[in-house]
Amino acid sequence: QVHLVESGGGLVQAGGSLRLSCAASGSIINFMGWYRQAPGKQRELVATITRGGVINYADSVKGRFTISRDNAKNTVYLQMNSMKPEDPAIYYCAGDRRVVPESPGYWGQGTQVTVSS
Repeated sequence: QVHLVESGGGLVQAGGSLRLSCAASGSIINFMGWYRQAPGKQRELVATITRGGVINYADSVKGRFTISRDNAKNTVYLQMNSMKPEDPAIYYCAGDRRVVPESPGYWGQGTQVTVSS
C-alpha cells in the first residue's frame, strides 16, 4: 500500500509563510504534487513536480509558492510565501508512479491551511 502523509498545515497571517511536507511510503513516487480544495469548490492543482524535477505551478501561486522534493526521502514540500486570504483550503498531497498522470493515483488525507487577514 502507498501512503501519503501531509504535515505543516495551520494558521498563518496574510503575507506570512507556511511550509507543507508530504512523506510517501510504500512505493517510489515519480509524480508528486499539491492540490487544494476550498469549501464549495472543486479540488484544484497548486503545484506539481516529477522525480526528475519538472515543475508546474498554478497561475494563482506563481511567484509565491515553491515546490520541491527530496527523492531520497520520498518527500515533497510546498513552501508558501506571501499568503493571501484566498489561499485557505485543505491542501492535499498527491502522488503517482507515472510521470504525468491525468489524475494522481494516491492521495493524502489533507492538511488544513487557514489564512487570517
